[in-house]
Amino acid sequence: MSRLPLFPLTAEVSDGGHLIIGGCDTVELAAEFGTPLYVFDEHSLRHKCREFKLEFGQRYADTTVIYAGKAFMNKALVLILNDEGLGLDVVSGGELSIARSVDFPLDRVYFHGNNKSAEELRLALNWHIGRIVVDNFHELTMLGEMAEEQDCRLDILLRLSPGVEPHTHKYIATGVVDSKFGFPLASGEQAIATAMSMSNLSLVGLHFHIGSLIFETEPYQKSIELILNFAAEMKRKYDFELRELDIGGGFAVQYVLDSPASPVAVYAEAMVSKIISKCRELELALPRLIIEPGRAVVARAGVALYKVGVVKDIPGVRCYVSVDGGMADNIRPALYGAKHEAVVANKMSAKEVEKVTIAGKFCESGDILIKDIELPSVSAGDIIAIPDSGAYCLPQASNYNASLKPAVVLVREGKARLIRRRETFDDLTRCDLV
Repeated sequence: MSRLPLFPLTAEVSDGGHLIIGGCDTVELAAEFGTPLYVFDEHSLRHKCREFKLEFGQRYADTTVIYAGKAFMNKALVLILNDEGLGLDVVSGGELSIARSVDFPLDRVYFHGNNKSAEELRLALNWHIGRIVVDNFHELTMLGEMAEEQDCRLDILLRLSPGVEPHTHKYIATGVVDSKFGFPLASGEQAIATAMSMSNLSLVGLHFHIGSLIFETEPYQKSIELILNFAAEMKRKYDFELRELDIGGGFAVQYVLDSPASPVAVYAEAMVSKIISKCRELELALPRLIIEPGRAVVARAGVALYKVGVVKDIPGVRCYVSVDGGMADNIRPALYGAKHEAVVANKMSAKEVEKVTIAGKFCESGDILIKDIELPSVSAGDIIAIPDSGAYCLPQASNYNASLKPAVVLVREGKARLIRRRETFDDLTRCDLV
């Protein structure tokens, strides 16, 4: 079965059997920019931004789409997001500073995080960001004191944990009761009362995020029901008005052929219909809807390119194909068993004749990118392309074994633009002191 549908929307095969992305030959890109190399297709990025705005917006006019920057942030990407009219979800002062460095409108920034430092909160206040999503009582108290000191009024949301099991890996489930994120619903009333008692804080809404890579819509619907029931109760007790409802992200993407993900329209229909029907039932005014896609925007747009080095065949056991990257630029398979597909970019027309395991170059037995995949005959110098590499690979990259973080190029209509240079050996010691 062809793996081409897992690649960016512009993916095609040339007459010479090479993988083409954004009109650019990936084999030529690897030769020009070196490997490992991450290639992002601008058309796919923009298409996904517009798809989320369209599918949710046509069902619920008052929808704001904010991109979850933790999936991948880069100056060039942030400029595209601004151009497409998206907001931005940040979880650190560093992510906030990237947005500010390219003059992203900070009033469209939502600041998340379970342990924001005082310094980070001061940056948020001084830079007048749009919303701070408060995660716990310590932060709520600290933020109230800061706002009083600066004699300003801040718009905040409270992050709640609805206690819903999203049926995903435990490392990326964030809305269960046993979570480091958010106020459990059991303590939500106290959080509401405390926030509303602070004259310098304006509680405009509620937020929840139940996890990542969620293939079903039922956990979202259940969470919406629980949160809206809670909002209605808080309206009765404290006259709380729910002006904004941020339902997070976590929309699934298809990483492997046998695990298709639902279209954005399916998520939009399920969530919007639930919000509208439940608000009518509870006699609540319809709030502004905030969604936070991250992975679902960038995953398919990104492709990782590697060059094959050693091919080690252990007769009757396994054939290892070692590439020049691995867990230092994509730790997801080693960290929580994430699965990927791959192709040989310079042999797209060749038949798949052997089962191999694609191994990284790092000094860990667990540095395996893909186990037991059918590929054409592979030899040293071939280019391996792994689709759906746009999310969380680069943000979690490291310099393990003193490796160099890879370059990133943006492709569009046959032109490739370097948007992050490859690190150099000098970069490895730039922060060292003797």
